[in-house]
Amino acid sequence: MDLPSLAALRSFECAARHLSFRAAAEELSVTQSAISHQIAELERQVGVSLFNRGNRRVTLTEAGATYFPYLAEAFRKIERGTAMITGSTAARQLDIQTYVTVAVRWLIPRMHAFRDAHPDIQVRFSTSHSDWEFDDSAGDVGLVCTERPDRAHLDYTHLFDAQLVPVCSPTLLHAGIGLRQPADLVNHSLLQLYTAPDEWSAWLQAVGLPESMEGTGPGFDSYLLAIEAAMDGQGIALVPDFLVAADLRSGRLASLFGVTVPQPRKWFLVCRRERRDDDKVVRFRSWLQSEMASEPLRHI
Repeated sequence: MDLPSLAALRSFECAARHLSFRAAAEELSVTQSAISHQIAELERQVGVSLFNRGNRRVTLTEAGATYFPYLAEAFRKIERGTAMITGSTAARQLDIQTYVTVAVRWLIPRMHAFRDAHPDIQVRFSTSHSDWEFDDSAGDVGLVCTERPDRAHLDYTHLFDAQLVPVCSPTLLHAGIGLRQPADLVNHSLLQLYTAPDEWSAWLQAVGLPESMEGTGPGFDSYLLAIEAAMDGQGIALVPDFLVAADLRSGRLASLFGVTVPQPRKWFLVCRRERRDDDKVVRFRSWLQSEMASEPLRHI
């Protein structure tokens, strides 16, 4: 059979990825009318409808949903093959998406080891302060924390489960205000991460204190800011253990009460399913897993 035109296939793949003719037009630098025309021509050629067209949005038909992953994988292979034979930077560049706190306090201090082991890979970071969805059109891999690793087109590698530990400035701990038992928290500000409101509730419940106590302090959109506020003596932060392990060992922070609770969400390395076996993804995943295995994050 005759294959559809490359332009029509590209228009469909882009529109299906965004579920938007407008976004596809912007990415491909053509008009929305041109996208619509190309997709209509493709549907005529294959003899089935690929999109359900509504007033404000489009969705894939069953045929479209079946067709899309084949084309997405084909275009990925074309891009990678072209990059390899032309020596493009894209073939050697690894785009990592993660939270700004993880990048600043855990990943970046270790990246010299990755660069030493893989000098041919150029790393580029993209960070977010708060919750976000991995953008597989812009990133190769994402280091994410989620309760639901269920996006069908993504591959999830479980890295670890974190424990939430309450921490404060050593100065605050020894200031004589009283921090000998969890009930003493009533006299202190609990620094809030309003992007993860369930975490203080889980810890307070574990020690038998009312969840209403959690609303006593200022709110932040990232662990990074909450940790800085704790270091400054502004209150008690509840944070994943691996983000403050170095600070606890050095004495910049102090842990309280010896009570931790599991973080409700788990940590994963994520990428598109068809890119799981890409060389640079495999090498980064293996390095990350070895880092996790070699470092005693817990028992702090």
